[in-house]
Amino acid sequence: MKTFKNFMGSLLALLLVGSLTIDAQAQNKQLQNFRPYNQDGVNEFEALEMDTTEFDGVKVYMGGAFAQQFQSLDHSTEANLSPNLMPADIGPGFNLATANLYMDAQLADGIRISLTTYLSSRHHAEAWVKGGYLQVDEFPMLKSNAVDGLMDYLTLKIGHMEINYGDTHFRRTDNARSIYNPFVGNLILDSFNTEVGGEIYFTNNGIMAMLGITNGELNPGVTNPDTKAPSIIGKLAYDKEFGNKKRFRLSGSYYHTAKSAANHLYSGDRAGARYYSVLDGSYSSFNPTNPDPNFRAPRITPGLSNKLDAFMINPFLKYDGLELFGVVETATGNAGVNAPDRTWNQYAVDLIYRFLKDDQVYIGGRYNYVAGELASSGTEVNVDRIQIGAGWYMTKNILMKVEYMKQTYNDYPSADLYHGAEVDGFMVEGAIAF
Repeated sequence: MKTFKNFMGSLLALLLVGSLTIDAQAQNKQLQNFRPYNQDGVNEFEALEMDTTEFDGVKVYMGGAFAQQFQSLDHSTEANLSPNLMPADIGPGFNLATANLYMDAQLADGIRISLTTYLSSRHHAEAWVKGGYLQVDEFPMLKSNAVDGLMDYLTLKIGHMEINYGDTHFRRTDNARSIYNPFVGNLILDSFNTEVGGEIYFTNNGIMAMLGITNGELNPGVTNPDTKAPSIIGKLAYDKEFGNKKRFRLSGSYYHTAKSAANHLYSGDRAGARYYSVLDGSYSSFNPTNPDPNFRAPRITPGLSNKLDAFMINPFLKYDGLELFGVVETATGNAGVNAPDRTWNQYAVDLIYRFLKDDQVYIGGRYNYVAGELASSGTEVNVDRIQIGAGWYMTKNILMKVEYMKQTYNDYPSADLYHGAEVDGFMVEGAIAF
């Protein structure tokens, strides 16, 4: 009942603030270099030097996102545990709806802020702030200075924010914001984190270079300084459109930290996975007061929480309504000073076809493969998933999508929960964003 009351309060709040401005065109007229939250933001990446919106005083935009799923999944495991799954059976039904609240403000010409709050999420019953940042594209006080010309090519982002490692985080579902994602679930290795730091961008004629430095932690603090070191993030991308229907983008990203008290690059999504209650935990770890202990399942958390070097390449091709997005990723690191290094690799490809007026309808498929070494036993394991889906943008703010997924775990030891494990079935999701 408490959760229901929290959600209804969140819904009422979103309806009230959403009534302020929900038109995408009005939103774009208020904010500079901004990625729209609705369908107009699909296949957008870094929002840098994108427009020439005139500054007309301080403007505040309030928006939001909702997502609701109907789930019909089965799960099983051949693990030598008794009982091997808790709960043993799951059936069709609705998941708890999720909601995001957005506040964005244009403070000055070339300066804006963005704040995201999770009003309702899978893992937290209460509302909590995801993060926010300040973006600087110009320095109004230096309009007559040579620095102004330099800022035509540079952008600064500073805050406790979603870091720009890889291109997958631009397409993934972020709690209730699933309108960019053509599928229901995110990747098996889901690189996403919010860290305190800054990023500087250089853009010119389709070329983008970024260098960032952060504290490397999801929950920052000043204790245990000897266990920490800054994280360095680098990214290069080339993005070129050929007319209105052809586009090519290629990006490469690198993430490095020498040591960390608790790095969360692959476990930073505190909102949890989209497939609820699958492979939720063994008898030994089940706690009635916390019936969702493995809220990120069936994603894989490799446990590279101390030292980490990760590299990702993302090609994106668009020809008329046909799109291809790829992922080649490798991550090497360890979970402690005396722990051996381990490597995990990920490969994925999305093939999407969008058709009808304004790309209102799409069909697509994804194949995702991950392989790596377990920290507990050193065993080499792999996981693969197929996703087949379709979607319909009823309006630019409303998306309905359906997905069939099947995920298989291979070569896990018999005492591991994932030994011979499998998840498969259908998901239906409705998404609203404005």
